[in-house]
Amino acid sequence: MALMLFAAHALADYPLQGDWLSKAKNHKLSLVPGETIWPMALAGHAAIHALLMLLVTGSVIIAFAELVCHTVIDYAKCDGRLTYNQDQLLHVACKAVWLVLIVSGLV
Repeated sequence: MALMLFAAHALADYPLQGDWLSKAKNHKLSLVPGETIWPMALAGHAAIHALLMLLVTGSVIIAFAELVCHTVIDYAKCDGRLTYNQDQLLHVACKAVWLVLIVSGLV
């Protein structure tokens, strides 16, 4: 289960994100002049993560928690409040929490 959680994260944060989405989710960048696209881009990226967590865990609760946490963490990174390494550490910590919740039978 741990391997699946971490592999799903790597899949969603790297090949399934791509350069365009990585930039589009950043509220400090403007990829489309005159349009605000970052909310949908960030939500879309977080939804990819949430879907993979749902597929791996079968838990809607974990998927929703992933959606919220991933959105907040990535927004803070784009805002300059987190470094890349801090961002990734927090994402991995979330997966560890999901694993503990699952193993303990709480979800």
